[in-house]
Amino acid sequence: MFKRNLWKITLTAFIGAWAISSILPLKDTPFNDYIQASVGAETTEFEALMLQASERAASGESPSVFVALKRIGQEQRIDLAKFFPEVRLEESLKNVEKRNAILLDYLLQESKGRLQLGLDLKGGVAFVLEVAEEVGAGEAAQQEREDNLAKAIEIIGDRINGLGVSEPIIRPVGNNRIEVQLPGVSTKDNPEVVNTVKKPARLDFRRVYASPVTPGQVPTGYEVLGLEGEYREGNAFIQDYYVKRLPEMTGEGVDAAYAVMDEYGSFKINLQFTDVGTEQFADVTAAIAAEGQQTGRPGQLAIVLDGKLYSAPSVRERIGGGSAEISGSFSQREARDLANVLNNPLAFELIVREQNEVGPSLAADAIASGIKASQIAILLVAGFMVLMYTVGGIFAVISLAVNLLIVLGTLASLGATITLPGVAGVVLTVGMAVDSNILIFERIREELNLGKSLKAAFLAGHEKVISTILDANITTLITSSLMIMFGTGPVKGFGVTLTIGVFSTVFCALVVTKLLLAIFIEGDLIKKFPMLVKAKAPTFDYLKYAKPAFAISWLIVLIGIGVVAYKGHEIYGIDFVGGDEVTLVYTERQNTADVRAALESGGIGEANPLYQSDLAGDSETLKVQVPVNEGNKVLPLLQSAFPSAGYDVIGQTTIGPSIGSEIQWNAFMSLGLAIVGILLYVAFRFEFGFGAGAVVSTIHDILMTIGIFVLFDRQFTAPMVAAILLIAGYSINDTIVVFDRIREELKSNPDMRLNAVINLAINNVFVRSVLTSVTTFLASIALFIWGGGVINDLAFTFLVGVVTGTFSSIFIASPIFYWWHKGDRKHVERHQDVKPTYEWTGSSRASE
Repeated sequence: MFKRNLWKITLTAFIGAWAISSILPLKDTPFNDYIQASVGAETTEFEALMLQASERAASGESPSVFVALKRIGQEQRIDLAKFFPEVRLEESLKNVEKRNAILLDYLLQESKGRLQLGLDLKGGVAFVLEVAEEVGAGEAAQQEREDNLAKAIEIIGDRINGLGVSEPIIRPVGNNRIEVQLPGVSTKDNPEVVNTVKKPARLDFRRVYASPVTPGQVPTGYEVLGLEGEYREGNAFIQDYYVKRLPEMTGEGVDAAYAVMDEYGSFKINLQFTDVGTEQFADVTAAIAAEGQQTGRPGQLAIVLDGKLYSAPSVRERIGGGSAEISGSFSQREARDLANVLNNPLAFELIVREQNEVGPSLAADAIASGIKASQIAILLVAGFMVLMYTVGGIFAVISLAVNLLIVLGTLASLGATITLPGVAGVVLTVGMAVDSNILIFERIREELNLGKSLKAAFLAGHEKVISTILDANITTLITSSLMIMFGTGPVKGFGVTLTIGVFSTVFCALVVTKLLLAIFIEGDLIKKFPMLVKAKAPTFDYLKYAKPAFAISWLIVLIGIGVVAYKGHEIYGIDFVGGDEVTLVYTERQNTADVRAALESGGIGEANPLYQSDLAGDSETLKVQVPVNEGNKVLPLLQSAFPSAGYDVIGQTTIGPSIGSEIQWNAFMSLGLAIVGILLYVAFRFEFGFGAGAVVSTIHDILMTIGIFVLFDRQFTAPMVAAILLIAGYSINDTIVVFDRIREELKSNPDMRLNAVINLAINNVFVRSVLTSVTTFLASIALFIWGGGVINDLAFTFLVGVVTGTFSSIFIASPIFYWWHKGDRKHVERHQDVKPTYEWTGSSRASE
């Protein structure tokens, strides 16, 4: 038994160790402490450098020790890598400034906790960008500015995603500004991040003057551009070129840019041209090559980005392959950032108007209550499993812990940002993950009730439930994969988390739980498999009440849709429709939770207070985001609630939505494609009538959840997009469990009528469906009771979704399947998977 399961033990131990190593350390270590602890050589000299850097940071000469060390290394030509021999840098990279930048960036990243926290939990950096005034004035120019603003928001989002920053907030402010908030980022340590985001990235391909030039005389139509290089020892030099002012072609012909490493370990950027760009580049290089053949010296084509010369390669022949490269002494980060900017070029300049460090958008007590709610939710689920299944429950809790570890470890390895709604999402995913264990345990119960031994019941039960677990999770995987492929922002992020959860759930159910059961059951360590409730399958006729239940349910859906249509934009929060942003100064700082409560109790609706300070740290302001036309109410309400705080308004503007139309459209498209994908998969794996039932029940659950959410006068915020998508995944999960049993009963009962088969199948999985719903319901109710704000909204949504999902699998999906085939099982049996199989059976007559 041990040898047979050795691979499972080894694999589980390896994955568990990897997950733990990915998560640790849990918290950030101050950079100053981390770098001093990491020094491996010449500690006395480095202590002197740290003293200089600390003095510069304290005096304000440098914003931080991190930046001060960079500047000291550059000024004194000190290769900081000599103090850290364990950090391996590229041997071919000799430039001291770039080596120091790579080293310090690496050490800064290593000083951070592996699970980075979002704006709501930790804060980050915020800056406001403005469209350059050169766009012009007048009505036409204003429209152009607005178009530029919308395009810039899309491009900045793509650039930030390329930088690896998760869960950013990007929204318009007024009619010519963009606010960007980046969680876990500090411009004190990463001052280049703002420049990377805002640079125009105009790419030109220009001719280099081929003939000799008299010193001091620049040819007409040309300008002098310097190309940076370095000698073997690492010292930099600049070589001047006479470059034509007007380009032969621009970056509009570039389709994609990639940062790659060559055979010598240096980094460069490969360019792939569009079809039009390929022809243009071929024509340009052909003309330069022909001119070079006439003059006897090869011509050159300069690559210029934002007025800076990056390379000037020689052209000896026509280049028609549709690609080119930008070479130079790039570090890996420089090459990656340059490729990112080239892939997302801005056609105009953005000016930085404000730059601030922002504190957590949630107060400490709100964070504490959210974490407490999550802990209680996990304890309730674990306690319920142990109470219901005793020894099996303990195995389920162990499997659940491994599952949670894998999810968090994978998120950490991907550099994901953890927000409080994200924590709640993981908790709800955990609640759903124990469903697979319940499916296994309940199937073992059925086999035991048939009189089988514990070993036989374990083997048969686990074998029969594998297809159910796989089918349920594959349909969820279809949904999550489409979110990743077509979604952006929070939709894509949620798709990644859900995909990780699917794989970890399947692994833990089919490997970890089975391993524990095999060790204890096949090893004779346990003789019984006690369960608290010895439930028997009911004998209820569900299809008898299907029509009235179906009608009442859809009536509720229609009422909800009607309320949604009546309220219109009132159902959307600031994340979707924008609002007013009021900036205040004060003499007495108040807790953000108290500020939010004072404003919302004053009838102002949704309120999002946020403290931010300038980079010098000598002034702090309070920004309050409220619904449209509610900004004028902020000051009177705060002055009334906190008379000694000395609040005064210093600015007010309008802000646009952080969930733009593109993200909304991508969310709808992802959901629509997911529904089509589910239909096709279920139709292929089961039968088309099953697919129709699954799709109708999923749509029913989504609409029902949205309608009830709005009926209770709640507003949709950004995390609610993910919550609705999670409901779709939960709904199809429960439906597949019922469908899988219907298919099984069709095979096992070849003479039974279709309605009797469906009722039998639902009755056989009824206890299982209720118990799986209870675990998710327990997680949701804990978040609902002890979590506030958006956590409460998420929990409420899921409470509704759990009930509707269980209801729809019985009274929506199954009746649709029944009606699709007009109550005749012969229609179903046309699909080979559900045809009964008949075999000749012989018997011994030895007794005769």
